[in-house]
Amino acid sequence: MPNRTEDPVADNKTKTALLFGASRGLGLGLAREYLSRGWHVIATARDNATELEALTKTAADRLRIERVDIADVDGVHELAATLKGEALDLLFFIAGISGSVPKPLHEVSADEAARVYLINAYYPIVAAEALAGLLKPGGAIAFMSSMLGSITLNVGRADWETYRTSKAALNIGARSFYNRHADHPVLSIGPGWVRTDMGGPAATFDVETSCRNVANAIEQHAGTPGHRYVNYDGSELPW
Repeated sequence: MPNRTEDPVADNKTKTALLFGASRGLGLGLAREYLSRGWHVIATARDNATELEALTKTAADRLRIERVDIADVDGVHELAATLKGEALDLLFFIAGISGSVPKPLHEVSADEAARVYLINAYYPIVAAEALAGLLKPGGAIAFMSSMLGSITLNVGRADWETYRTSKAALNIGARSFYNRHADHPVLSIGPGWVRTDMGGPAATFDVETSCRNVANAIEQHAGTPGHRYVNYDGSELPW
């Protein structure tokens, strides 16, 4: 039998992450990153999961894919029942939408604004409540926020207003979630400006670099109690 101390995958065998929204973009990149670190990954996908499914070729039995839409509350509760008995080290809510950018808030329809707020701020908290019981004692919850959700840093800007306000709402929701679950570290984390469908081709980071940074920042803070709003480099962002 192999010596476990010589097998990085075996060393991390007990570490499991549930990544909610992992079929593309940052979610897919984080699935790759955590698998490369030897973690077990439970990854959710709403519809097309071709690229995620391709990871099973190298991940063997360390990748489990579940089909669920974060806006399907009943489906999220069914997922919690399906995963009963799992012991998560990390529960990470990644998926989000931008809405019509760079329109200012008053130029966005009420229906569109409501959709952005629901997907980015409401449903992640609802899902976190449904799935928190799967966490190990002291296991961490992370919400994919953004530096654009900072009120302090919103100076002289008039862009991405629907997205900004939705991420600020997610931050306050995450704080309230922490108040109910103070035995778990809670992180609101900004991935930086990333070359995804949302970030566009001129963004600073590719997906691989951003996801490595985000995973490192989570590792840096996940063992410390409290709720923190942090950037991809681990530094704390101003509220």
